[in-house]
Amino acid sequence: MEIMQIVGLGLITTIFYIVLKEQKGVFALQLTIAFAAIVFIMMMGKIQVILQVFEDLALKANINMFYLTTIFKIIGIAYIAEFGSQICRDAGTESIAGKIEFAAKIIIMVLAIPIIVAILETIIRLIP
Repeated sequence: MEIMQIVGLGLITTIFYIVLKEQKGVFALQLTIAFAAIVFIMMMGKIQVILQVFEDLALKANINMFYLTTIFKIIGIAYIAEFGSQICRDAGTESIAGKIEFAAKIIIMVLAIPIIVAILETIIRLIP
């Protein structure tokens, strides 16, 4: 089970973090960033599988791939922004974390505009 490996690595990283934080704070932060990168890399294969399943379902349902691609981008932005903001919080820079989240929300809204417009146009066509 991969989750056992991740949790185990996380606990070991936490112990090293606590020890290093007292002596070498810079190395402690680098350790947490390295752990985050390892987890991200480990999950890339899982993410690809999920995206492929949704793409196959969309093709079977004859859904416009533009909308599905946009939704994937939105989900990706949300995850990446959360990942980045958590690293900033770990480093003690709450204000930078907040700015990352703010920027992600704006980018998501911009990407969502075509989907919102399509939904509104569909609703308008349904109303006599």
